[in-house]
Amino acid sequence: MAACSIEDVLAKAEREEAEKLKSISVHKELELEFDPGNLFAFDKNPPNTREFRKQNKDEFLRSLARDNTQLLINELWKLPTERVEEVIVAKLPEPTTRLPREKPVPKPRPSTKWEEFAKLKGIQKKKKTNLVWDDVHKEWKRRWGYKRANDDTKEWLIEVPETADPNEDQFSKRIKAKKERVAKNELNRLRNIARGQKIKVPGVGLAPTDQQSKTELGKAIHVAKHSTASVGKFQGNLPKEKVPKNMGKKRKFEPLIGDFSAEKRKQLDLLNIMDSKKPRIDITKAVNKQMREEDRQSGFQKRKSPGKKGRKGNFSGKGTAKGKGKKGGPGGGSGGGKNRKPRMKQGKR
Repeated sequence: MAACSIEDVLAKAEREEAEKLKSISVHKELELEFDPGNLFAFDKNPPNTREFRKQNKDEFLRSLARDNTQLLINELWKLPTERVEEVIVAKLPEPTTRLPREKPVPKPRPSTKWEEFAKLKGIQKKKKTNLVWDDVHKEWKRRWGYKRANDDTKEWLIEVPETADPNEDQFSKRIKAKKERVAKNELNRLRNIARGQKIKVPGVGLAPTDQQSKTELGKAIHVAKHSTASVGKFQGNLPKEKVPKNMGKKRKFEPLIGDFSAEKRKQLDLLNIMDSKKPRIDITKAVNKQMREEDRQSGFQKRKSPGKKGRKGNFSGKGTAKGKGKKGGPGGGSGGGKNRKPRMKQGKR
């Protein structure tokens, strides 16, 4: 009994060792189709249903995936290789299988006003050289950027124009003019983006307008609060201040790499909803909707049905007043009272 158990253990160990050291040659009835550019292998062989039912399903699928992967690796070794930093690298060809896009195709960038004007007038854009001749230093220098040619910021002396104030600082004036040009270019860039997206240019932090709307003022307050070092954490709210909508919200996308359990759960929930015959109903929402419908119907019936006209009070006849009465004394008799019957008017026959 003990010898039999030892033999079983040894046989199991040999099988495990054979599983680890499988041959790289795999036989398939139908050859696989390969796309080395995308590292794809398409297996058209029908699965063996008998083996799938007899064996463990996970083991069967793992063995099938191992064989197909081995065939794909064998196909990769047929490609030309090269050595890069002591590592053998295979040169993959161009992919032949077209994969669907996850994101929509990006829309073309809308043209700016200058591009539309140049296209209308037929103005061709000419590429300028990066180097220009500097007359001061007598050498070739860059056209833009650091150590550019004809750099006016390096001048130590500026001539004051005749029409300018002699006490005005020309250096600060030049710096201010440059900042204004930069700000104007930035404003034009943002206007082009807003015009391409068909939205208005907001006045927050750009150019103040005479009359700002309530929404723009709310956005301006929100930006001013979040410009502090604490990002508005310790800033109090103004009386009757409302939080502006659509501020700081960004679209969230699922990660392309890493853990896909959330994506798998979401797709399975969607398939369960599509496959289920019973529709999913929000009971609370349905009950509230039914109650609102009943209240609306009852209110409509009340408005539609006419109300009953009741008597405003007890009517008193002429007999209640003191005066020359008939039988029964003053205020009595058939002249008036609560029991007096109204007389019928006689008409022409």
